[in-house]
Amino acid sequence: MGCRSSPAMKDTPDLNRHRQHSDLAVADQPNFGEISDQNQQVWALQGKTLVAIPRSDNKAAATVVILPCKYPQSLEQGKGVPIYLGIESPEMCLCCEDAGGQHLLQLKEQKIMDLYHRAEPVKPFLFYHSRPGRASTFESVAFPGWFIASSERDQPLLLTSELGTKFNTAFDLEIKA
Repeated sequence: MGCRSSPAMKDTPDLNRHRQHSDLAVADQPNFGEISDQNQQVWALQGKTLVAIPRSDNKAAATVVILPCKYPQSLEQGKGVPIYLGIESPEMCLCCEDAGGQHLLQLKEQKIMDLYHRAEPVKPFLFYHSRPGRASTFESVAFPGWFIASSERDQPLLLTSELGTKFNTAFDLEIKA
């Protein structure tokens, strides 16, 4: 999953972004960043809920914490890098739950490093991070075929099985140096 470059190739933002994505697979310390959808809405915290708000609003985007699973070999291969996703402050992690047959995306008070150090993957907290093009998708490990999605302004992030149709499922992940 590495990125080769010739000496004549210059570093570009796209190349650096690809390198950052590749580095997610080998990190043993969290990466911090910001996530926005294709409509330029950023993930932001409202109470204990992650919502999508326009980047131009005067509200701060949530600092997202990303950490790869320590045991990716025990999960389905070829779907992307299995990662834990959380927010920095307050320290919480995204989790997928089944509530009466409905798949829900929740924020739980959970330390990302505690998940990372468990003896086996904690599937409800894991997402396959994939970059099929320029944008990233985040597929639930607990519910294959269900993706993190955003919809309208100030609405909570959700899970959908309708990849790229009714909801935004393609995101820009910007890792902070």
